[in-house]
Amino acid sequence: MKHGKKYVEAAKAIDRTAQYDVTEAISLVKKCAVAKFDETVEAHIRTGCDGRHAEQQVRGAVVLPHGTGKSVKVLVFAKGDKVAEAENAGADFVGGEELIPRIQNDGWLDFDVVVATPDMMGVVGRLGRVLGPKGLMPNPKAGTVTMDVTKAVNDIKAGKIEYRLDKTNIIHVPIGKASFTEEQLADNFQTLMDAINKAKPSSLKGQYLRSVTLTSTMGPGIKLNTLKLV
Repeated sequence: MKHGKKYVEAAKAIDRTAQYDVTEAISLVKKCAVAKFDETVEAHIRTGCDGRHAEQQVRGAVVLPHGTGKSVKVLVFAKGDKVAEAENAGADFVGGEELIPRIQNDGWLDFDVVVATPDMMGVVGRLGRVLGPKGLMPNPKAGTVTMDVTKAVNDIKAGKIEYRLDKTNIIHVPIGKASFTEEQLADNFQTLMDAINKAKPSSLKGQYLRSVTLTSTMGPGIKLNTLKLV
């Protein structure tokens, strides 16, 4: 992949063989975010887990203190008085059975997070093949299957992110935007790492955090010293 002049210049500031502490890494990520748009800052966490074993799955959600810098569209599956509750909480879309063909047949996916009350999971389950591969299936561990619709919507709008292992046992999550201050990014990152360290499977033998890299959308990856993150 050919990189532009700005990227090449910015990347010169990074020692690819080094492992940085968080403060220095965040400073470098911001310096390397030279695109014309406000780049997303992401954390990529390679774990020693084997996600094929249920007891080594790492999954959960955490509210970042400064949000993600992205406005998130929330779809809520609800019925009865929970419909009005979801609307009052600020959900972008609220519905039930009638949304199934729209998502299944028309390919409507104009939302970022799906919340469902437990009594709607029979309906939502029919969308497993569509929502599952996109990581949009509501899940109790992530707080997206709940009767407390107001809290779920408020948390998501405030900057709640979901983290989970991918097929290669890496967690990829946004921690903010390049326009955030270094302090805001550091706060968000620390909140994320606290949650991920707490989610360490008790059955795991060996090293939990194999590598942690911070990067912006178009910038180079910057490796962190994992020993300082546990």
